[in-house]
Amino acid sequence: MQVTRMDLDGTGSPMGLVGKILKAEPALTLPVPIEQLAHQLDIAEIRDLFADGFEGGLITDDARSSGFILVNHAARRGRRRFTIGHELGHFLMTTHKPPAGGFQCSRTDMRRWTDKEKGGAIRMEVEANEFAALILMPPPLWRAELAKFREPDLAQIVTLAGLFDVSKEAAARAYAQYSEEPVAVVVAKDGKIDKVYRDIARFPRLGVTTGAPMPANSLLFRAGRELNYPSSIAEARAEAWLESDWGKPPPGLYEQVFFQQNGFALIMLWAKLADEEEDDGWGEKTAKQRLQDRLAR
Repeated sequence: MQVTRMDLDGTGSPMGLVGKILKAEPALTLPVPIEQLAHQLDIAEIRDLFADGFEGGLITDDARSSGFILVNHAARRGRRRFTIGHELGHFLMTTHKPPAGGFQCSRTDMRRWTDKEKGGAIRMEVEANEFAALILMPPPLWRAELAKFREPDLAQIVTLAGLFDVSKEAAARAYAQYSEEPVAVVVAKDGKIDKVYRDIARFPRLGVTTGAPMPANSLLFRAGRELNYPSSIAEARAEAWLESDWGKPPPGLYEQVFFQQNGFALIMLWAKLADEEEDDGWGEKTAKQRLQDRLAR
């Protein structure tokens, strides 16, 4: 590796930093060697963290001449890599002023993706998460791999998670964001909605909220509960998931389930928007014909 912090000078945003790293390292391989990159950018050491309630931490001096990253000793590999990316983000973004004793980041901090609360500390955690996601799944490399697939399928998330060496949930978030088709990925835990990842500019408005029970007619309750294997794609009752304007029917919607351990499941929602339906005579076909056409492509 040859990138140095001099190459990143003058850039403070997560996207800007990752862009400059990629420019300095055009031959970056997958999975991104995050520990090697951290050391290259003046992280002196990555140590195990044994403090309860924290996923990671960063200790550095006022001049940021070097830093020490701490990672929960019990973290799984994907989580560990994300934590290193997160703390490296704190280190590289000079607007991130560490509190006394350094950054100490909890699991909640690692799940912050919006800064609605407007607090400076929360904004820093959101930006560190954005940096971690972008450097572990660089958009140009992610899009190139995603383009190799055709129709959406949860099996692709598993493949991409392995290729980029990230957790399935991290891959699911990027999948919903960058997929060419309008898809959302729901994370369910014990029959309730834990999180929903979607591109709000392209995916229809949802009528469900986090913390609520999954819709009773969801495929989650109808598919065979085979762990770590995606179900078939089935037509869903769109009105159970989506909001629609008065007098206007919701778009066609398809659903697929991937059961995981400890009561978790990923559910993909795939919307078929009206303009797409008009282009290929979609609206003239029955639901069964539409599904057969899609699976035959």
